[in-house]
Amino acid sequence: MSTPTTQIVRPAGAGHETLNVLLLCLLILAVAGSVVAWRGVSHEPEPVATNQLDARRDLSASEQGIYADLRVTLDEIRLLREEQQALPTPQTLADEGFAPFARDASSVSRGGHAWQLLGNTAYFGHSQSTAVAGSFVMLLSADDKAAPDIWLNRDASLQAPTELTEAALSAAGWKQIVAQYDAGVTREHRH
Repeated sequence: MSTPTTQIVRPAGAGHETLNVLLLCLLILAVAGSVVAWRGVSHEPEPVATNQLDARRDLSASEQGIYADLRVTLDEIRLLREEQQALPTPQTLADEGFAPFARDASSVSRGGHAWQLLGNTAYFGHSQSTAVAGSFVMLLSADDKAAPDIWLNRDASLQAPTELTEAALSAAGWKQIVAQYDAGVTREHRH
């Protein structure tokens, strides 16, 4: 009989493998960081004119909500205008439950605007609480594809505008609200 032999196998040193993996990770991070730094583009917001306000940056939360409601309700206003051959009254829109014309908790918390039709081309929403949200004017054009022209004035002692031209509104202290959709909003980069 032969005597059993015991052979001791020492583990291979893991130090070299660990070092190689760490170096590879550092190389990948360095390459990725340099690509990001090289291809990165700063997105400075486009400045707006002095008689304009940016819808995202210059409006309070209540004003942004009213602005969004006006833009959404515009499609319904256009449909009703087509049916009736005239702009619907704010009371008709309120009866239909369209924000911001409807008198509900949301409209009260956003300044309690009292809406009226100005001629057959505009809606005027007089704010009952200018500390919460200013007063709005939404001018509509005959073109159903055109975006509405929405203006804001935060003056507490404001009256309904009589002349609805850009020059007259601007001279009376109204500021046009513009919506800028740039890469900062969409997070879409085309290179």
